Amino acid sequence: MMIFLFFLSFAVLLLLKIPSANTAPGSTCYVVDKNDYIYDFTNLVGKRFEYEGKESDLAVRFCKDVQHRSDSGYVDFGHFTPLNYFSHGTGNTDFVQEYYFGDLQHCEHYGFDKMGRSAQVNIICGNCSNRATCRDESGCICNVSYDTNCRVIVELALSCGQPSSRVFQGFTIGFHPRAWELVYNGITQWGYEKPQYGYSFGTKETKVSLYFTAVAAISKYVGKPSYTVFPDKGLEVELSGSASAGDPPTTLSPAILNVNWRCEKAQDALYVVNITVPIEGYPPINFSLGKLCEYKQTRRSDSTKGWATFGILCCIMDYMLCLV
Repeated sequence: MMIFLFFLSFAVLLLLKIPSANTAPGSTCYVVDKNDYIYDFTNLVGKRFEYEGKESDLAVRFCKDVQHRSDSGYVDFGHFTPLNYFSHGTGNTDFVQEYYFGDLQHCEHYGFDKMGRSAQVNIICGNCSNRATCRDESGCICNVSYDTNCRVIVELALSCGQPSSRVFQGFTIGFHPRAWELVYNGITQWGYEKPQYGYSFGTKETKVSLYFTAVAAISKYVGKPSYTVFPDKGLEVELSGSASAGDPPTTLSPAILNVNWRCEKAQDALYVVNITVPIEGYPPINFSLGKLCEYKQTRRSDSTKGWATFGILCCIMDYMLCLV
């Protein structure tokens, strides 16, 4: 019982010590608006919105696929692919989703041979532009139009809710210059928003290099990182590299942050290093690194002193032997 209470109290203290971060949403069904705020639609993934037409119906499974239905059967009008196909809109349209790789039959000769039938879903946060009333509180399809038999345009009214935190788009942190394991597009990735054993670093890893990249136009807003350690005693940490000096990172010339750490005291639980990167005009970017200390490590200077002493003693012994 005492052991359980110890780990429970440690977990509570750990959460209190970890700064809040712009963490990744619960799924790939999210979008960043034109003001850099995140809208997370994870709760609507797979939600079916149906539109009944005179001769045929259309169904949108949100962040899944679009289907045209008639007496002759179903026609697939594309599947949701999050990469670059969920973005903010223009005019009265708040967000735009693109669905690609639907059925290709009878569309081979109309320029759709590579991506199949497709659908564009224009999302309006609130009411339909044609003043149609939604019976479902989540939203409804307001209107459907076909560019051709191979592409459909859907107007979808949604209850978008409130956005979450503002993100610094165009900024990444990874373990090499073209990676973004820790921070992608200003959003701290899962596994580094709070310490996880599967994402921690072993005792033998005395140095970790992180690469900061940013679009050149915004790189000047990236500040000098700082850190805190929990528990505050037992792990020696030092930051070095161009990022620690506040040098602006770019995609062509990443800034490097070296995290040098040494275990001064062994313990079963992880040490947590919370790193904060200030961003001018935006909330700071926070991420956490877990460090395992299975044994105490000596300073490099201490081991060097030992070898130096050994060398001096060898010289003295040689000198004494020569005298003999």
